[in-house]
Amino acid sequence: MIRITDAVKHLIIVNAIFFLATALNQNILYPLLALWFPEHPSFQIWQLISHFFMHGSIGHLFMNMLALFFFGTALEQEWGKQKFLFFYFSAGIGAGLIHLLVNYFYFNAGMEVLIDAGFRKGEILQLLKGGGALQDERWSNVTDIEAVGMMTRAFQVSVVGASGAVYGIMIAYAFLYPNSMIFLMFPPIPIKAKYMVIALIVLDAYSGLTHQNTGTAHFAHLGGALFGFIMAWYWKKNSFNNRRWN
Repeated sequence: MIRITDAVKHLIIVNAIFFLATALNQNILYPLLALWFPEHPSFQIWQLISHFFMHGSIGHLFMNMLALFFFGTALEQEWGKQKFLFFYFSAGIGAGLIHLLVNYFYFNAGMEVLIDAGFRKGEILQLLKGGGALQDERWSNVTDIEAVGMMTRAFQVSVVGASGAVYGIMIAYAFLYPNSMIFLMFPPIPIKAKYMVIALIVLDAYSGLTHQNTGTAHFAHLGGALFGFIMAWYWKKNSFNNRRWN
């Protein structure tokens, strides 16, 4: 029986509180706490942290908290509470930054296409902020509709969820315990931790690079995994930073 550690327990409780509060006040809290594109009217700097305490559904919350419980408990036991919390928040913020960086690229690519078609940047931003569409005689000059669609999604769609931080935790767990056996729920088979995280990273990379609109922030997952790997690798390599923080 796995005994839940203090930081993991408190993170699960806070996530549950955020979920219940958002369910009761969705119109107020969701725009305020989800992570929006920086030029969106709802963007606030604190969303780089608040977004990974938000979840879109009970299933989304359950799966992230289940992974946090199983993998995070082992890491907190290894590192101590303070070091684990530093890791969790760093991976979550890193996930948000990578997500915004990729969206910034998509946004600028679509903006260039529309400007080349004769639209002005101020006009485009005004329509995006109002949720409108660019439909007039210049629309026939748009050469890359896919780029414009990706620009629109980057601007208008927010991201929520602890998945980025959780991916960082799973990467760190696989880095420290690569041959530990994990029993998956779907499909119900055992697999070594190192193979599980490799499969997840490959799937997210493929889905993100092929622009699959799955409703999942694939690059946020990859960002959390990247920051998680860098920290786990550095702490393991550097004996000073490998000590517990009490």
